[in-house]
This record gives sequence, structure tokens and C-alpha cells, in this order.
Amino acid sequence: MKALLHYRASPGFRAALSEIRDAEIAIVDEFDDAAFARESADADVLLHVLKPVTAAMMDGAPKLKLIQKIGVGVNTIDLEAAKARGIAVCNMPGTNSQAVAEMALTLMLAVLRRVAVFDPQTRAGNGWKPEAAVLDQVGEIAGRTVGFFGFGASASRLAPVLEALGASVIYTARSPKVGREAQFRSLEALLAEADILSLHAPATPETRGLIGADSIARMKRGAIIINTARGELIDEVALVAALQSGQLSGAGLDVFAQEPVDPANPLLTLSNVVVMPHLAWLTPETLRRSMSVALENCRRVAAGTELLHRVA
Repeated sequence: MKALLHYRASPGFRAALSEIRDAEIAIVDEFDDAAFARESADADVLLHVLKPVTAAMMDGAPKLKLIQKIGVGVNTIDLEAAKARGIAVCNMPGTNSQAVAEMALTLMLAVLRRVAVFDPQTRAGNGWKPEAAVLDQVGEIAGRTVGFFGFGASASRLAPVLEALGASVIYTARSPKVGREAQFRSLEALLAEADILSLHAPATPETRGLIGADSIARMKRGAIIINTARGELIDEVALVAALQSGQLSGAGLDVFAQEPVDPANPLLTLSNVVVMPHLAWLTPETLRRSMSVALENCRRVAAGTELLHRVA
């Protein structure tokens, strides 16, 4: 049983994988297409992280039995192609919830305290004489209303932390959550009430581009958007316009519509935006939990038994 990890693994992650004795795991950088073609030719399992898995990639892996997503979202996998080729697709809900919750909080605080402005100024020796107007733009989480678009594992972990800091929490989801019925809102009400909108939903035909010009116009002037979910949820042209006009006072983004993000993306030029390279999920702790699930599914593939968290 050979598993192929398609990911630029860190030295620490590689060292941890080298200690695994009950599976053969090859590691290929996501940008090394030649190595992927070579190693995937006899792979039974593809451990997929971010680079989209196409029908052509599956055709180059004739032995492939399972595409195991390291994470939750499977929008980067051609599910119809996998189904047509009899390749199972599984994800691993919950393994990265803690890390994503903490990143969402990190971005909220970074935007509110204007970290992207003060960090470079301080390094240049100018931190003690900032523009006075910038000082008027900082703020606290306490007293603000945080609205979650999607209220799954990461949002539900973060909500009590925010409440402990003095924020109010509201959310919209497919249905109200037990014990939090009073905080449930329609999307329209959520947009109108939230000082901070935090996105925690998958990219689907219903959610792609949902946060566009019309949605942003319904929000409070000076609100903040945090996205640790999928870049496709936001119309980036509308987001840039709102950040430039002051309709939104800031944004914290771990994801973009195009990844890796284009260096020419105008979002990267705005001082009221804090950006990360789709790393909300990535901690050593998450990787340990993820590999536990992945190895169990490798064993199940070999044994021909039911897979964990099969989505296709």
C-alpha cells in the first residue's frame, strides 16, 4: 500500500512521517509535476492538501483507490471524475477546527489592532510616531457583535472565546443550533447586525460570490470581514472597493479566489488588510490528528472495509 502526499512538507512533518512504519508514504512538492507523475503511477492513495486534483491526474494514477483530503473542503477535487473512475474520496472533519478557530481570532485581533500597519513601522523605527488618524482606527473585540456565516466546528469553538472577551455572537446556518437558538439570524439580519463577519462555510454553487457588493452594502459602515473558509465566497472586486471607500474598515484573509494569490492582487496593497497564505488549518497538532485519520483509511483501503468520512 503506497500513499502519496502531494504537499510541500516541512522538515518537522517529514521527520514525523519518516517514523511511520505501517505505510509507505512518498512526498512530492505540489509544484513538482514531473515527480508527481512519477510517484503517482503506482500510488494506491493520494493524500491531497490544496493543489486541485484533476481527471488527468487521476488518469496518471491507474492504481488509485482513494483520494484522502487532509482537511474538510473537497472543492479542489474533481468528484465526478473520481466517481467515474471508481476512486473513493474522503475528508476529515474536525481535525483542523481548533487551528482554524485560533486563526480566525488572530485575524480579528490583527485587523482591529492594525498589526499590518504597526509591525513594519516599528521595524523601521517609526512605531512611536504613527499617523494620528491610524490611532483612531484601532479597536477591541469587547462590545462588538461577531456574526458567523456558518456555525460548524471551528465557529462553535471560537464563539465562547469571543463571548468571554466581551463580544456578542450571532450566526446563520442551515438550521439553529441547540442551545444557541436565540442567536440564530437570517443572512440579511446577520449582515445588518455584525461588526465583524467571519466566514466558515464551504464553497458551493449557493455560496460562491455570496459576499459581493449587495451583501457588503447591507453591512454596517466600518465593519470587518474575516475569511478562513474559501476565497470563492467573496467577490474580491467588491471587497477592494468597500475597503477603499470605508464601507469596510478592514479584512483578515487566509484564502483567496485564486491560489497561490497573484502578487498583483490589489488586496495585497491595502494597509487595512491582513493576509495569510491559506495556513489557518496548518499546525503540527492538526497534522498529527490528520495523519491518524489518513493512516486509518489507508488500512481500511487495504482491508477493503468501510472508509471513514467518505464523501464520494
